Amino acid sequence: MIKKSFIYITVSFSSLLVLFYCLIITALSRGAGESFGVFLLPLSSHFSWDRASVASIYSIYMVFLGLGSLLSGIAFDKFGPRFNYMVGLSLLAIAYGFLGNLTSIWQFCLILGVFGGIGASMVGVIPAQSLVSRWFDKNLGTALSIAYAGQGLGVLIMAPLSQISIDNVGWELSYEYISYMFVFLFIIASILPWNKISKGSQNNPRKTLNGKAVGGISLIEAVKQKTFWGFFFIFCFTAIGIFGISLHVVAYLVYVGLSEVQAAFSFGIAGILNFVGMVLTGLAADKWPRHIVATVSYILSFIAILSLALMQLYSSVVFLILFIIGFGLSAGARGPIITTLMAEIFAGKGLASIYGATNLGQGIGAASGALIAGFLFDLTGGYNFGFLLCTAFTFFGALMFWTVPQIRHAKI
Repeated sequence: MIKKSFIYITVSFSSLLVLFYCLIITALSRGAGESFGVFLLPLSSHFSWDRASVASIYSIYMVFLGLGSLLSGIAFDKFGPRFNYMVGLSLLAIAYGFLGNLTSIWQFCLILGVFGGIGASMVGVIPAQSLVSRWFDKNLGTALSIAYAGQGLGVLIMAPLSQISIDNVGWELSYEYISYMFVFLFIIASILPWNKISKGSQNNPRKTLNGKAVGGISLIEAVKQKTFWGFFFIFCFTAIGIFGISLHVVAYLVYVGLSEVQAAFSFGIAGILNFVGMVLTGLAADKWPRHIVATVSYILSFIAILSLALMQLYSSVVFLILFIIGFGLSAGARGPIITTLMAEIFAGKGLASIYGATNLGQGIGAASGALIAGFLFDLTGGYNFGFLLCTAFTFFGALMFWTVPQIRHAKI
């Protein structure tokens, strides 16, 4: 009995360490990329580039973050987590190290957009989801939501630190400091006991052999199933709705009368709630039917979009608060639900590849949502058609949770 208790405590502590590592790496890698908005004005001012040109760097980043997710999943299933983290952190260290010396848009698109996007995908939610699912069985949804919430936490950490650094030493050295951070993380990753980490918990039903998952189905087999495409389009439709709002919301809030500081502060509070919403969603997904939890989050998204639209007619702080709460709690809420469902439905040798392939839908949705919403504003001079677009695709995302049988009837 004493021996069993000791093993349980050891495995439990190891599980928490793995979860903490995945959280931190996801936070810092995605946080560095998602904080690009902080560098937008300095880059525009330094090179006399227009906003659209600078924003295109981020669009390229999002595209290759999505494409890299597929590569990340395949690499994880074939070579194991050590390969992902060593390659990904290397790419990030090199990419951010070069940024301070670049002089043209195409160089930024190549180095930050392509290499930065692929690097972030190699160490982001794909390997994190796959590793955490090997170390947690009970409370899997909660554990995955914490790892997934690293994306929101990263913005909270990296955005203000980047702004402070830019104010003090300029954007060039700030990018260099980010590179040093990834060099340090690479050194840490190089000395970790990956053989033990890869195997997972002894009592976890998601078995591994020599650090590689066994059983289950492959990516080729998964793409023939309706469930796979259900997850793909949930990612895609939801990302169109969320990124169609998020990349334009600060400009919109200024458009309806807020100062730039007030608009940025409001979006920052929503970012804090984004992290909270991911964790709460994971807790709820371990207790109640996942499609019900997802539907509640979509209702919050609808409330947020409606509140934004009404701010054009009524200058009430109530609608601003409703937007902050609704959008903050729901923007990333579907991620933990999807990762939990996929870890259970597709557990086995192809999990990371399958998750990476479905996550490609998010990259496509994020890039297209932001671009289409911007195009509609340029075409009409207002945001109403953009809001209709986001509402429609948010509804389509919610609908997928109810119309795909294996997603709707997944057991808790």
